[in-house]
Amino acid sequence: MKFHEMTSGAIGAIDRKQTVVLFPIAAVEQHGPHLPTGTDLIICGAVAEAVEARNPEKVLMLPVNWLGASAHHLRFGATMTAEMDTYIATLCEMARAPLEDGFQRILFLNGHGGNIDPMKIALRELQLEFPEAILSGASYWSIAEAVIANGLEGEDKGVGHACEFETSMIQHLRPELVDEPHRAHAGPWLPDGVEGLFISRDMKQRTQAGCTGRPDLATPEKGASMFVGIVERVGIAVEAILAEPLPD
Repeated sequence: MKFHEMTSGAIGAIDRKQTVVLFPIAAVEQHGPHLPTGTDLIICGAVAEAVEARNPEKVLMLPVNWLGASAHHLRFGATMTAEMDTYIATLCEMARAPLEDGFQRILFLNGHGGNIDPMKIALRELQLEFPEAILSGASYWSIAEAVIANGLEGEDKGVGHACEFETSMIQHLRPELVDEPHRAHAGPWLPDGVEGLFISRDMKQRTQAGCTGRPDLATPEKGASMFVGIVERVGIAVEAILAEPLPD
């Protein structure tokens, strides 16, 4: 079920207790010299749509929220962003509507690293208001960590930025949007963690290329294989939320 394709009457007839409201959240920001600014939006939206198609009777997919917390990309330009407090409030307000309408199982499906911390804060704030609901959220890559690691050839086995993973996914989903002549090894980049410490660095401080890892190793075949595995894993997560007993 897709919220934006349904009438109010059809939405009103949905079982509030046995439906997962799937809320994809992404971003529009610079993705190096070779990927479109809508990379996170495209990937997260495609995953969400495929998950909804697997279980259309139990999943109510909201439209993808394209605006993310992307201030750490601003120095590269070509980036849209919301202030952190604004973004947290936006997530709360958008989730509050279906919760006040009686839905009791919410899943934020995240597709942008900068959204992780504000997403968790929003869920904490919502839980105080709706203690009878199951309020959950995760990045699709954390749900499908092993799938992604097994699908990558380079040394970096996780999701970076316009990296081997994201490039492979866009090559699979929207190949016409990849600027292939500019796809290259990203060179050295700094992590945001050292000896268990989080270090706050913007993307310009982490990489001069605007991307990370080995986009030069990306292939559409890798993207297709990982996409199937990611959808499978997120589908299992949805089933787990449906199986969770509602709080007393």
